[in-house]
Amino acid sequence: MLDLIQAYENYLSKVKQASSNTIASYMRDIRQFAQWLSHSEEIDVVEASQVNISDYLSHLQQDGRSGATVSRTLASLKNFYGYMVSSGFLERSPVVDIHVDRGEKKLPQILTGREIELLLAQPVCVDAKGYRDKAMLEVMYATGIRVTELIELDLDDVNLELGIIKCSTARKSRAIPLYPAALKALSVYINDIRSSMLADPTETALFVNVGGVRMSRQGFWKILKHYQTTARIEKDITPHTLRHSFAVHLLENGADLGSLQELMGHSDISSTQLYTHMVNQKLKSVYEKCHPKA
Repeated sequence: MLDLIQAYENYLSKVKQASSNTIASYMRDIRQFAQWLSHSEEIDVVEASQVNISDYLSHLQQDGRSGATVSRTLASLKNFYGYMVSSGFLERSPVVDIHVDRGEKKLPQILTGREIELLLAQPVCVDAKGYRDKAMLEVMYATGIRVTELIELDLDDVNLELGIIKCSTARKSRAIPLYPAALKALSVYINDIRSSMLADPTETALFVNVGGVRMSRQGFWKILKHYQTTARIEKDITPHTLRHSFAVHLLENGADLGSLQELMGHSDISSTQLYTHMVNQKLKSVYEKCHPKA
């Protein structure tokens, strides 16, 4: 059974070319389900029935898991069993006609223009760390890239002359422009700061930590939370908050959905349309607050 689960993980990586985060999420859901089956039902995943899967999802709900988590688990199991059917391990998937309530979907948190200015003003450029942090925050808001894409950037992904960065995944790459302040912060970091921070002169990573190696997701998260505190911004900011803010601010200033989809790296425009809904909700809120008859 472990070999079967490992085979699926290899399939996600080599055939589907899924991201490392997607693979980790799928495999965590599947292994937790397999463990529950073994302990509660004394069967393995090949023997699981529709009833077993429904019972497991109910178990997650009773355990206090969110609707989004339960829904994601169902999607993970659906994909896993689809793979087993297509690979000949099973004749029929047990994940049929099972639905879960995701609950009320909260709109992503975004920062106002004033809050963005406050956040970007926090790094004090008096040492290497300050210059690096300034460049990282400016690049995040200038491009709307994911935190994983930010820390995976290499020096060769930057073209200072053209004022763009190249963001690449297993399937495609996209070039994203930098506004002048972001380009200036990144130029200073690359030309004057980065080399002094490296543990190894051959390091390819664009952004490195104080140890001189590639910055981690957790490392950037801590940096962002620190500047949220110093800026006295009460909203709970995450790296994705900058991505959401980037998208909404572009739409508010006239960007079209197609261009935004390209900049965000969305494969499906429905993901981009969420931000249109956010802009509309904001306008509705302003209307209800300000119109004398509302």
